[in-house]
Amino acid sequence: MPNPAATDKISGFNDLSFFDADKFDPVHKPKHYNRHNSIECIEAIEACTESLFSGYLQGNAMKYLWRYRYKDNPLQDLGKSKWYLNKLIETVAKENK
Repeated sequence: MPNPAATDKISGFNDLSFFDADKFDPVHKPKHYNRHNSIECIEAIEACTESLFSGYLQGNAMKYLWRYRYKDNPLQDLGKSKWYLNKLIETVAKENK
């Protein structure tokens, strides 16, 4: 049977009602990724890489899956992997319209 506390932490990655855009969120909106004129780092990378952007997203999803077991907060890295995978799905869906 899953640990209820762990399940609550995991479900938090799906429920964004807790998310206040003005607050720090290490998965969905890290402070250090949005410091240059309010441009999100991910948007700048997408603009620079164009057709290679999907590979970038795939690599980052894999990176976080690869090392989550070795981190102090494995659920955070799993959430980051999920974020990149969702962004990859969104990007591929746009490319295939």
